[in-house]
Amino acid sequence: MIRKLLALCAASLLAGMSGQALAQAYPNKPIRIIVPAGPGDSCDILTRLIAPKLTERLGQPIVVDNRAGSAGQLGLTLLKQAAPDGYTLGCGQGGNMVIVPLAYAKVSYDSRKDFTPMAMMASNFVALVVSPKTPFKTVKELIDYGKANPGKLTFGTNGEGAFLHFATEQLRMMAGFDYMHVPYRDMNAVFTQMLGGDIDASVGSFISVQPLADSGKLRLLGIARATRSPDYPNVPTIAETVPGYTSGGWFGIIGPAGVPKEIVALINKEVNWALQQPDIRDRMKKLGLEIHTEPPEFFTELMRKDFENWGKVVKGMGFKPL
Repeated sequence: MIRKLLALCAASLLAGMSGQALAQAYPNKPIRIIVPAGPGDSCDILTRLIAPKLTERLGQPIVVDNRAGSAGQLGLTLLKQAAPDGYTLGCGQGGNMVIVPLAYAKVSYDSRKDFTPMAMMASNFVALVVSPKTPFKTVKELIDYGKANPGKLTFGTNGEGAFLHFATEQLRMMAGFDYMHVPYRDMNAVFTQMLGGDIDASVGSFISVQPLADSGKLRLLGIARATRSPDYPNVPTIAETVPGYTSGGWFGIIGPAGVPKEIVALINKEVNWALQQPDIRDRMKKLGLEIHTEPPEFFTELMRKDFENWGKVVKGMGFKPL
């Protein structure tokens, strides 16, 4: 009986602790960051970039745990099921947090209810590239050909219902041209087919197309930024031909639903500090990424806008969830 009473008192005391008291003791053990993708993915690269900085600041090891599978659903489901104590975090991105819920009929999580947005890390943009075996030298030439030759212009993507498929469809709807969609298992397969001239064009992450464009293996027609890149001033934006067209992804640190706000504030502060260190900034610039050091509320609002914007694209293209 005495043991039961002591246990009840201890439980009551713990339940009564404020989030601030919990945060003061945090962290006192290693922190795991689940990356819902394999090694070399953008989320993986970014998480491993900041992990040593967070270890330095928080005084605890940061363990990066790659859990690829089901377009990110495997890793995010594990995160959803974790205790909201700040010791299990994850890397969320536009693809697995917004596109997957819109593209699949059954998803094992609700991005807007099951997670706590903590700290944005970066955003990127997509680029329009073509095989050097095509005659297209400008975005306008490609669009004009697609209008004049319905179904003949081929676009490769990394799968039906993938982010890059939706980004291509958004371009099609805004520019008014036609194309044939050729889905592959990943973008490496797309680029291989483009090098051989079997696929005409693709919309791909600038991170992935940059080396191929720089080497001349693919021809870069335009980038989906609002303004030209300072590092590529001679490359036009797609919006210069298709007004208003911008497209890209984002990456950030998230937790399970219910993480105390004091812990959220601490992680946000330290991630933002890590992103502003010179070596991290230089590396991010080389990857073509834009750093974000906004408060958690920015992350939440960004997700809300993304669901609204991509929802319109999905509805406009008549896409049926897989």
